[in-house]
Amino acid sequence: MLAVGTYHAFQFPVHRGIHGVAPRLSWPAESAVVTGFPLIEWTEGGVTRTSRWHSESGTLPPTRVVLADDSITADAAYRLASEGTGLLWRGDFQNARQLLQAMARRIDRKPRKAAAPSTSVAAFHLYRQAQSQRARTLGMLLLPFEADYRVPLRRAPDVQQTCIEAYGPAHGEHGPFVASLRELLGLIGAHEWRRKGVAIPALGERIHPHYGVFAPIRGEYVGLVAAAPLPTACTLAFDIGTGTGVLAAVLAQRGIARIVATDQDSRALTCAAENLARLGLASRVAVVSADLFPPGRASLVVCNPPWVPARARSPLDRAVFDPDSRMLMGFIKGLAAHLEPNGEGWLVLSDLAEHLGLRSRAELLAAFDDGGLEVVARLDVKPSHPRAADNTDPLHVARAAEVTSLWRLAAC
Repeated sequence: MLAVGTYHAFQFPVHRGIHGVAPRLSWPAESAVVTGFPLIEWTEGGVTRTSRWHSESGTLPPTRVVLADDSITADAAYRLASEGTGLLWRGDFQNARQLLQAMARRIDRKPRKAAAPSTSVAAFHLYRQAQSQRARTLGMLLLPFEADYRVPLRRAPDVQQTCIEAYGPAHGEHGPFVASLRELLGLIGAHEWRRKGVAIPALGERIHPHYGVFAPIRGEYVGLVAAAPLPTACTLAFDIGTGTGVLAAVLAQRGIARIVATDQDSRALTCAAENLARLGLASRVAVVSADLFPPGRASLVVCNPPWVPARARSPLDRAVFDPDSRMLMGFIKGLAAHLEPNGEGWLVLSDLAEHLGLRSRAELLAAFDDGGLEVVARLDVKPSHPRAADNTDPLHVARAAEVTSLWRLAAC
């Protein structure tokens, strides 16, 4: 079943929340023009209908929308989605999931042999462009949501708690909305991570990441923080950009009496506080909102910034991509002023950006010099994640050469 509709892009700027990401939509459809949030519009039964559009990544709604149900073929759905047409689903929910998988298989079919990119930087940007286009195409399969987060489709799962965890409490007066199936599946996956937790061998416990907060599944960097020798008489530490709170928990478990864990993302602050309370460490770790450093000085300042200096395109991207190396350079420039005498700063950083040609080792060392820092020592570990061994990955050469390091830094 196909019925053509058209989305009208109202000419009002979309308000951006923290880090430039569109915040959750919490207004009724009739006020969307006033608040600047986009509406999505389609024709159904000869009647023009509208609803709020919701995208956690800030993606704009499709400019054309058709209705689709179980009768549409995967080839037809893929063709329409590739053209930028949104498919508002009116069929069985489980069939929609199967259709999305079929569309993904069509995207992932090996293309004709193309000339290899001339540089690592070119390969990286080509890879990101392909990933962005893939996400955009798969994001064209759309679902209706009731105001209480129910999905009014046959065999739809109960996703109310899942949505509450990501979007906040439902408010009936705010009305229904439309979002992509791909986004909902991301929410469901995040809900499972939060429910089950991630085993952290270096901690001997599980950490429960929240939606929008990076899960510490790459345990090698946690192991470095667990193994590095602590500064003498270390009683106070700062954990900069704490995320789930995993490194603050490791430092507390190592016997540091007091830790201040900072982040500027509200989801991360809530996530870290809950994890530390669950581990019985809340009395020793203060979780505070700050852009990098809290006031004062500490014997140990730890930071695990995003590793790749490139633009973040979604909330989860912010855990990996650091535009213009803002957080990395902010930490390096401000570290000396927040260290106690004989204190150390621990910078946990992968050299993947170096292998991609996005940052050189000389630039990193020059930043240390400019920040009045000297390298006391460095601990290295090779990543063990599956992509490091996947020779079909477009970035395999860089991933295979990657080393994660803990730089022990001191003020000159």
